[in-house]
Amino acid sequence: MNQEMVKVTIDGKEHEYAIGTTYREIVDEYQEEVAEAPVILVMADGKLRELQKKLKGDCTLEFVTTKDHIGFETYKRTVCLVLLRAIYDVAGKENIEKVMIHYSVGNGYYFTMAGKAVLDQHFLDNVKTRMQELADMCTPIGKRSVNTDDAVSLFHHHRMYDKEKLFRFRRVSKVNIYNIGYYEDYFYGYMADHAGYVKYFDLKLYDEGFVLELPTRKNPSVISSFRPEGKIFQVQKESQEWAEKMDISYVGDLNDHITKEGISNILLVQEALQEAKISDIAQRIVLEGNKKFIMIAGPSSSGKTSFSHRLSIQLLAHGMKPHPIGVDNYFKNREETPLDEYGEKNYECLEAIDVEQFNKDMLALLRGERIELPVFNFKTGHREYKGDFLQLGPEDVLVIEGIHGLNDKLSYALPAESKFKIYISALTQLNIDEHNRIPTTDGRLLRRIVRDARTRGTSAKDTIARWPSVRRGEEANIFPYQEQADVMFNSALVYELACLKVYAEPLLFGIDKSEPEYLEAKRLLKFLDYFISVPSEDIPHNSLLREFVGGSCFDV
Repeated sequence: MNQEMVKVTIDGKEHEYAIGTTYREIVDEYQEEVAEAPVILVMADGKLRELQKKLKGDCTLEFVTTKDHIGFETYKRTVCLVLLRAIYDVAGKENIEKVMIHYSVGNGYYFTMAGKAVLDQHFLDNVKTRMQELADMCTPIGKRSVNTDDAVSLFHHHRMYDKEKLFRFRRVSKVNIYNIGYYEDYFYGYMADHAGYVKYFDLKLYDEGFVLELPTRKNPSVISSFRPEGKIFQVQKESQEWAEKMDISYVGDLNDHITKEGISNILLVQEALQEAKISDIAQRIVLEGNKKFIMIAGPSSSGKTSFSHRLSIQLLAHGMKPHPIGVDNYFKNREETPLDEYGEKNYECLEAIDVEQFNKDMLALLRGERIELPVFNFKTGHREYKGDFLQLGPEDVLVIEGIHGLNDKLSYALPAESKFKIYISALTQLNIDEHNRIPTTDGRLLRRIVRDARTRGTSAKDTIARWPSVRRGEEANIFPYQEQADVMFNSALVYELACLKVYAEPLLFGIDKSEPEYLEAKRLLKFLDYFISVPSEDIPHNSLLREFVGGSCFDV
């Protein structure tokens, strides 16, 4: 009996394959031609497919490698699945109560364990050896689709109670369950079809748990030396501990609280915690006594502007006179702006700022002189002077906001003792469940999509398209300096994703399937589907979240 053949277009060339051929079989033919990195997924007519899937008809095929964003995320998920199987193999299921992923540390993830098993380096070395064995055997990773009710029962059986709670609130009728041998789990996102990809990783004890070290997307076969960033780790840990005190560590917990108790109490507690933190920072600035330049920096959509206003109010309450200054007002005239590697004007590099003039003005203010501050006209692309004069007295301080605030090259002429550096970021303390984390970048991207649509008329499609460029700027200009901060402030609110959902969903649904940004929009929509939405009416008008959803009492 002749097999029915279909046409598959790869790199513009047509090939014939039998219906039922797996994508894995096709990839194996071409892997050597795509030598830069392993192919871990494929795109069939623009739709993402795992390699165990089979051809059903004519299609155009593109390869997704571990150097691609989607492919690299798939690699990281696969390593986590193999890690979990190896832990249970080494310790024995009866000795593990729970393994929990928390947040990023360096290039890896921080995990903790609960149960009878002793977590030490010897244990981790055995786990690493077992992971390598599973990889060397190319142990298959299976996938099956089960009814949601059956999935809830399965998670209960496996004592994955956070997943059980999560899926009680899901409206979908089916759930995809992955397995590597006897070990079964749910993961948010696609997976490799076998463990053979898991070649580059390491395990190190850290704090009360351990870190799964991973390569970077640029160098997916290299594990860099372990350089933990202690300050930001402690901020994340403190946020996690507060979430645990509120019994809201996972999305299912949040949904449970919303349905049983409403959002009001959670909202009030979270806002009170942030206000207390801001007050503590203001008090520290006052007690140090010699600070004139409060330098605030953080990545996109961290809530820097609202934070600056709220800090200024607290400084006033502590007897100081704050004056806001935006580093953006010191942009060089547009024709002097340097270009990036793509030939576009690079507004995010330090060289786009007139650093010399900034330092000249700040030093004059420090000497008690009266100066005229510039205002950058974003329509004309030029700095202007409109009579905005300033002179500092004994209680006056400058609250300076800009992405380069922590980089001493921006304020090279200012005495170190006169500066107080604050790093702010939205470090999401909530995870989907014990094995699926929420990247902080997802929370910030959703914030930005909502804000850009409201304040700039920018579509979600355009915001998503620009996001990789924004992230490159952060990696180059902000993250390398975050540990130099005197204090760090976490602007994430445990309830915010449930609120952002109301605003973000219509914007994401507006992206057409034919657009390259559709895949990311689809992923975010699936992610938001985990949350029960909540209205924004009760959010205080001075909340950092108001900077994004609107209704702020500040000029943001």
